[in-house]
Amino acid sequence: MRNIVSDIILDNMTHQKSELYFLFILLFGMFVLTFFIFKPFLYALILAIVFATVFSKVHKRFLVITRESKGLSAFLSTVTVLIIVVVPLSFLSVKIFQETTQLYSSVIDNGGAITISRNLNETIQSFTKYYSVPMDFTVDINQYLGQGLNWLIQNFAGLFKNVAKAMMGIFIFLIALFYLFKDGHKLKNSIVVASPLQDIYDELIFKKLALAINSVIKGSLAVAIVQGLLTAIGFYLFGVPNPVLWGSVAVVAALVPNIGTALVVIPAILYLYFTGETISAIGLMLWGLTAVGLIDNFLGPKLAERGMMVHPFLILLSILGGISFFGPLGFLLGPITLSMLFVLLEIYPAISKKNEC
Repeated sequence: MRNIVSDIILDNMTHQKSELYFLFILLFGMFVLTFFIFKPFLYALILAIVFATVFSKVHKRFLVITRESKGLSAFLSTVTVLIIVVVPLSFLSVKIFQETTQLYSSVIDNGGAITISRNLNETIQSFTKYYSVPMDFTVDINQYLGQGLNWLIQNFAGLFKNVAKAMMGIFIFLIALFYLFKDGHKLKNSIVVASPLQDIYDELIFKKLALAINSVIKGSLAVAIVQGLLTAIGFYLFGVPNPVLWGSVAVVAALVPNIGTALVVIPAILYLYFTGETISAIGLMLWGLTAVGLIDNFLGPKLAERGMMVHPFLILLSILGGISFFGPLGFLLGPITLSMLFVLLEIYPAISKKNEC
């Protein structure tokens, strides 16, 4: 009798395990299938989550103004993001692409940097008259500048290959952003319920991830964008060609610790000097030291939120790697991915210690 009962219990346990394994296989298959279904819109959805987090305080203010009208406040918040972020970035991307292709054509086809190369090489060779340092080389600006511009064109061209696809991405982004503002708390609660982690750890992940996103976007990236904007204005005022393009490069350069926008401003000053624009070179140097160079000291502490901060050098690497992996949207997705990594590393010790106990 006992053998029969044991066999029945064993059969039930085996059947339950088979059901569980089969369910896991189905779930895995559905997750993979769902991923490929959502894959064309994955970037738009991730960006919607990022900007819903960044503009959460704006959405809360609209909730107060509209007396807790979720639909209206979500609509107003989405329109705010559209005006502040989407429209300017769209025009900026088009302008960067136009200036890049224009400069690339000038360098490659018309030899636009020949004069600069000749003047720079003459300056380098003049040093050999006063110093015994061997400097038997020449600088081919056409070659290096052409390679860099070709890389930029290849990355930005993807945004303009299919206008319909780009417009669809923006549309999905705005719709997803609206529903995240409106029903984001419901989605969050669903994830907390479905997660195998305890609710306290799920809440901690959401809290620290939001803090990391705000620290990166409102801190380092915001300061870099302001410095890039001021650099572009200075280039425009003092006659440096393609100011929007070089201003966008200055945004990335601003994230280099202890050097920043000097990587872009100093070559521009030398360009003005070697082309005979001495007064403009002096003016740009003063502009770089004041308007651009000091902005980090005044604006940085006000924009950067307290909490988890990421070193600027790591942010720079995440931006460059993100652009290489994700394309132009990697400018945002790279730092966000890095922030998520730091969030998980921060909560890992607490979870591992509890499991050991």
